[in-house]
Amino acid sequence: MQRRAQREERDQRAKRAKRLNRVLVCAAAVPVMLVASGCSSDSGSGDSTDKAAKSAASASASPSPTVRAAAYSKLPEPCKVLSKKTLEDLVPESKSGKEGKSDDISTRAGCSWSSLDNNGVKGSQFRWLNVSLLRFESDVARGPADKLAQEYYTKQVQDAQAVEGAKGAKTEPVSGTGDQATAVTYELKKKEGTFKQQTIVARVENVVVTLDYNGAGLAGDKTPSGADLLKDAKKAAKEAVEAVTEANASGGGKAGGSPSKSSSTSPSKSASKAASGSSSKKPVSKS
Repeated sequence: MQRRAQREERDQRAKRAKRLNRVLVCAAAVPVMLVASGCSSDSGSGDSTDKAAKSAASASASPSPTVRAAAYSKLPEPCKVLSKKTLEDLVPESKSGKEGKSDDISTRAGCSWSSLDNNGVKGSQFRWLNVSLLRFESDVARGPADKLAQEYYTKQVQDAQAVEGAKGAKTEPVSGTGDQATAVTYELKKKEGTFKQQTIVARVENVVVTLDYNGAGLAGDKTPSGADLLKDAKKAAKEAVEAVTEANASGGGKAGGSPSKSSSTSPSKSASKAASGSSSKKPVSKS
């Protein structure tokens, strides 16, 4: 009996020892699992961070939007775009030009001349000449400068075609004047007499030149020849365009280097045939 009791006691101790051993083994395994789980979590977080960093680097490396630079960066003095000889032919009685007001003469400028040849009882011959210059800058949102100038050029032609009261309006392309040029001619009858209007719109690179020239015979004097006035206006417009080019020659105002690809050596046919849909009014004469 005593031996049996001793064996049972040993068996109980052995069972308790085995259970304790299993508990210790499990307890030791728990930290290992936690460490493994922690390493796995850190690894995933690192991958996510790396991907975000790579995405940000890729975005920052993307090039900013660009647009072709404007070819011309300056305008000539508006009252000096025409030679003394040309002014004597077109406005012989004018003493000097009147420069228009501008907030920025590098982008917008103009000059006008008026001439009244008074012949007493025989009447008088009136002439008025105006040159307007508008230069465009390239803009990322709006586009390259020469494209903006071309859009404005087309609108100027349309405005000239849409003058209220114009009679016998005609439109024709003008060759050899800038990248494109158009002439619009018509008559305007006023109480002083019949005015013959000539408007030449020309574009050279990113600059638009608008030349207005009109004449009238007042107090009974004969109406001037429209063909003669147009010939003189074309000559003056070509001279004004050349003045713009010369002002930007030799790199002095040539911002873009070479001429823009959109430039054309022939006059714009689309602009010369543009429908007259604008309500803008162009001045005809100033006294």
